[in-house]
Amino acid sequence: MKGIVGLLGLLLSLAVAGFLVKKQLTSTQQIVPALQVPGAAGSQSPASTPATMSEQSQQVQQQYKQALEGALQQPRTAPDEK
Repeated sequence: MKGIVGLLGLLLSLAVAGFLVKKQLTSTQQIVPALQVPGAAGSQSPASTPATMSEQSQQVQQQYKQALEGALQQPRTAPDEK
């Protein structure tokens, strides 16, 4: 009897955990609006705005790399010794 109750409790907790994981995963998936490419009369030049997702991804990666390199180039301050 203890084994059956323990097994049912385990299955119930597994079902609740699975439900919560599924709910969390569906809530984090958001619909991202498509990128709008500016027209010829736009204020930005077409060369400065990425036209495809791969170009945008590469641009974000490049910006991240530059920010990381800039942070690494800054000298560290020595802690004050007391």
